[in-house]
Amino acid sequence: MRVWGQRTLALHEFPGWFRIVRNVKTRTPQIGQPAPVFSLADADMESVGLAAFRGKKNVVLYFYPRDGTPGCTLQAIEFSDHEDAFARHDCVVLGVSPDDCISHAEFRDKHGLSVCLLADPETEVCEQYGVREVKQCGAEKKTNIVRATFVIDKKGLLRHALYGVNPRGHAMEVLQLVKQINRECKLPKTP
Repeated sequence: MRVWGQRTLALHEFPGWFRIVRNVKTRTPQIGQPAPVFSLADADMESVGLAAFRGKKNVVLYFYPRDGTPGCTLQAIEFSDHEDAFARHDCVVLGVSPDDCISHAEFRDKHGLSVCLLADPETEVCEQYGVREVKQCGAEKKTNIVRATFVIDKKGLLRHALYGVNPRGHAMEVLQLVKQINRECKLPKTP
């Protein structure tokens, strides 16, 4: 590990010319702290901001690498299949990737997705949430997005952060976390 400015880099050496330089959770939001606020365009080019849900809904914010890949498709379909269950628990699901709005619209329409897909082509929000990593192969640098999910409560506080998730069954795992948050909020406070 090396510290370079505010970034911690993990260097992985491979035989020959191949070398990966990876950002390791730079500026990740902390559990119990306010979630970084943002506003991004959705598949219909409408602006969706995290602040709009504060005091009204819990938010599942999931980051995925790219529209149309097998894992990303499975994850988006599972979240869409369970969207009614999330809604019953006062929760909205937002998916974020570096793809543009047109790609999101095609992805949504092709697979009949109902979750809100947000475009972050400059990866600014990905950076805020610590899910952007840079890999270097020789002289070429490539930006990748780590598959991650954040659960934000109605107060705007980050309650759960899950990195490197497996898309299969992930939506149900996250739904259980949302149910847990709702149960905790209903418990009477003891003096």
